[in-house]
Amino acid sequence: MFKALLLNQVEGKTHAEVRRLNIDDLPEGDVLVDVAYSSLNYKDGLAVTGTGKIIRSFPMVPGIDFAGTVAESASERFKPGDQVILTGWGVGERHWGGYAQKARVKADWLVPMPKGLDAKQAMIIGTAGFTAMLCVMALEESGVKPDSGKVLVTGAAGGVGSVSVLLLSQLGYHVVAVSGRPETQDFLTALGAKEFIAREVMSKPAHPLESQNWAGAVDVVGGSTLARVLAEMQYGGTVAACGLAGGFELNTTVMPFILRNVGLRGVDSVSCPPERRIRTWERLAAELPPSAYADLGCAIALEEVPQAAKDILAGRIQGRMLVNLNL
Repeated sequence: MFKALLLNQVEGKTHAEVRRLNIDDLPEGDVLVDVAYSSLNYKDGLAVTGTGKIIRSFPMVPGIDFAGTVAESASERFKPGDQVILTGWGVGERHWGGYAQKARVKADWLVPMPKGLDAKQAMIIGTAGFTAMLCVMALEESGVKPDSGKVLVTGAAGGVGSVSVLLLSQLGYHVVAVSGRPETQDFLTALGAKEFIAREVMSKPAHPLESQNWAGAVDVVGGSTLARVLAEMQYGGTVAACGLAGGFELNTTVMPFILRNVGLRGVDSVSCPPERRIRTWERLAAELPPSAYADLGCAIALEEVPQAAKDILAGRIQGRMLVNLNL
């Protein structure tokens, strides 16, 4: 028997309950993992609260990422005792996920734990940090260098945003953080942000072209914020877009693209190819300082996830929230 947070629909509403399950209850897969840590992401908040119709089949164990130890394996790639990480692939949405002490998944979905990381550190990074590193790599690959100019990070106090701020500052970029919560400035300063802009300023409707302020940007918000970011990009700048916390519509013009040669790079962490996943995790292990793991994460028990899911949707969580499956 093991603990799991199980979602069911009751009278059309999503109901979350910690239950005791058997191994036989798990879905099919060729690797059984003893889960040590998962994390709470914005998408997890949507799933657990039933907002946004993230989950369409029930019952479901949510949790879009996890780290732990292989218990059983029918794959040549992994053996019992191996430390592994899982992010993406629809786990926690279409396939039972990380909010359980055990998970059975496909071997192709797993990444070996990079040297220098453990399960707790991996989930302090989690899907959010993995996505942040993909965004940073997208900027690097587009030619945005530390001496190119200032780099903007929207939603900076959240999971993806906070790790983006830390990574970019570690790599020598001048980071400008956008946040709707003034009380997070000390937190973001400690991560390396040099300047701050209120969320309300960046969400105002923009002209087709505004002053050229940013060599690069990581946007997790979308909507009117992304439209303004595009209008404020420097010539040849690039925006790495990975979120829609502020809306999925994008009302903009072609002007930034055809007059300023601005690039818009979409960043997807769900179906990212295995080779790039491994390279991204290796970069994370190499670039994040030891202090990052103390600065970014705090842990909760499985029973606390339903309330924390409401908190993350309300913007009340700062940094990364871990779920310790052994509490």
